[in-house]
Amino acid sequence: MGQSYVQITDDERCLIDRLHAAGQSKSEIGRATGRHRSTISREIARNSTPVTKRYNAISADRMALARCWRGSRIGRSSWLCETISDRLAMGWSPEIIAGQLEREHASRIISHESIYRFVHSRQGRKDGLHRYLRYRKAKRGWRARSSARIGNIPDRVSIHDRPPDIDRRDSLGHWEGDLMCFADQKQALLVLHERKSRLSLTARLPDKRSETVARRIVDLLSPLPAQARKSITFDNGGEFAKHTIPAEKLGLKTYFCDPYASWQKGSVENSIGRLRPDLPRKTPLKHYTDQDIEDITMNYNDTPRKCLGFQSPFNAFINNLSETVALGM
Repeated sequence: MGQSYVQITDDERCLIDRLHAAGQSKSEIGRATGRHRSTISREIARNSTPVTKRYNAISADRMALARCWRGSRIGRSSWLCETISDRLAMGWSPEIIAGQLEREHASRIISHESIYRFVHSRQGRKDGLHRYLRYRKAKRGWRARSSARIGNIPDRVSIHDRPPDIDRRDSLGHWEGDLMCFADQKQALLVLHERKSRLSLTARLPDKRSETVARRIVDLLSPLPAQARKSITFDNGGEFAKHTIPAEKLGLKTYFCDPYASWQKGSVENSIGRLRPDLPRKTPLKHYTDQDIEDITMNYNDTPRKCLGFQSPFNAFINNLSETVALGM
């Protein structure tokens, strides 16, 4: 949430060494050190000894100090090098990194063009930094969804009847909902996305029955004040047929896209795309703990966005909520 990056210390490397040797996962090591799991993964991958492939705290510290591409300002600053590499590993784009550094230090630290050059430099390629750049979207392919014709969704209200201010993102509390599907079609993650702040909420689903989905929507949104849950827009999937349950329990309005026009709720589609690198379609969802999913979602919500003036979705949500409550909206 806009915190300045602090380099990994000798003590942290000793802890990483001990936990890694004990067989702890990168997520567990991350929680023990207070670091993101991608930081731990990169630390182990970059600073393991070349011959034995084993991570050793002393060797890792020496390798980290020695590793610098001297041909750029980034390479000459170990702090800047580590900060940029770490944030790339967290899924931040060069533009976001440059913008957030400027916010943190009240002055321009580095341009996004310089970060791109560093990523594609010899050292950047050696460290695999290019792999962290915004991925090219794979073809979506066919998604097995329970079909529901318009006539099968009771009390359906078309997106064309949705107030224009929702389209303009003028006010907080208007959500989009979708399911994030996996290779095993029995698995799914419910994703709710708030249009103005870009905040996303996720929940594992035991099944994709419409009543199950409706109850989980209530679970996710009920802790929020009424000003932060005014409407939600869905596609015409049968899993949203029980939309009247959250509508009645939470006092919100529900809207539905045109058939075969899921792009009309493109914000949640984009959110799912940003979560995909950490939750690949081919990976069984059961391989992730609830804590893993929470960490991945938190990382998304803590990542600054250019469209938010380099605020994170979490900060934007809190700030907008405070304004909404103060204005009595």
